[in-house]
Amino acid sequence: MTKKIAITPGEPAGIGPDLALAIAQQSWSEQLIIVASKTMMAERAKLLNIDITIEEYDAAAAPAPQQAGQITVLDIPLDDDVVAGELNPNNGNYVVETLRVASEKNMSGEFDAVVTGPVHKGLINQAGIAFSGHTEFFALQANLSDVVMMLATEGLRVALVTTHIPLAYVSRAITEERLLKVSRILHDDLKQKFGIEQPRIFACGINPHAGEGGHLGREEIEVMEPAFDILRNEGIDIVGPLPADTIFQEKYLQQADAILTMYHDQGLPVLKYKGFGNSVNITLGLPFIRTSVDHGTAIELAGTGEADTGSFVEAISTAIELANNQS
Repeated sequence: MTKKIAITPGEPAGIGPDLALAIAQQSWSEQLIIVASKTMMAERAKLLNIDITIEEYDAAAAPAPQQAGQITVLDIPLDDDVVAGELNPNNGNYVVETLRVASEKNMSGEFDAVVTGPVHKGLINQAGIAFSGHTEFFALQANLSDVVMMLATEGLRVALVTTHIPLAYVSRAITEERLLKVSRILHDDLKQKFGIEQPRIFACGINPHAGEGGHLGREEIEVMEPAFDILRNEGIDIVGPLPADTIFQEKYLQQADAILTMYHDQGLPVLKYKGFGNSVNITLGLPFIRTSVDHGTAIELAGTGEADTGSFVEAISTAIELANNQS
């Protein structure tokens, strides 16, 4: 059966709409549904001189594979005019509404996955909406207290125990309870969504040299090792805590299905160095599949036709793969 893959282009003044139009120039095995303003998409196509047929989404119609040169749009009205490359906080509510609709239709089973384009968090907050990121927003929509951010590129998957918090708060946030929840979600989704029969997880320590036996910090001894012992007794194959400065060697990566890192900038610089522009952000623990690009809104490129589709294509391809794994 043809899958329905929702796509939210994100910030309307950024490159998200450009990317959605660019990928519509090729055929896809599943139906891609752009959750955005139909008017905005038509105007951006005209600006980019892209010849495209825009069709309105019909929930009652049987899904059909994406044909090159056409695009299906679930119309969400803008709150204000959009000018490519010019941020406008008046459309902050519009951006959040596209995410709400996409998540709602995924949770109802109408859609099979959602792929998100880049948003401007600061602009959404300027609009008076508390918003710290897609990951946290979708968790709230699904009424979940715990989800996991994972980025993946060829040969490397990196999951995070903590995400968008100040570095000064990280140590306090690395609790036994948090480690258990994140590790279990990671293990379960590697099995269920990625089809890995017995996932192997390598975990970083939080301190230099993983604490150097307690001389450089005791979190590894007092918090992490007890938590990992519990997980191993449950049958979860987790190795660590290991020093973060050596864990990203090929001899470890060849053995690991995912690297579990303790904070945002511990693992993602390595991941993005290895695969920036060709990596994908995946939210684990949700009752639906969500993938995203690995880059920002690139306001300066909006409307120029110079946006790189690499990460967007990867995000869509991954969403399709994971959706078909659920069949």
